[in-house]
Amino acid sequence: MGKLQKERLERYKKRLEMYYEAEEAVLLNQEYTIGTKSLKRADLSTIRAAIKELEGQIEALESTGGKNKAARFLPRDI
Repeated sequence: MGKLQKERLERYKKRLEMYYEAEEAVLLNQEYTIGTKSLKRADLSTIRAAIKELEGQIEALESTGGKNKAARFLPRDI
């Protein structure tokens, strides 16, 4: 795995951890009030979609070693 892929993998893992924390915060308390202001956290379905996407990207990078898959194509005149 090259340096760029390792850096990307680490960024994905860091973002995934932050999304896990955001999911936990939403699960514990979706909406709260401070003084006269009422605040609502991000939508849980959006957070979970991002988690699923990041988990897939991490799995793809780890399973392929960060290498892109390519196929050979030979054009033929018939």
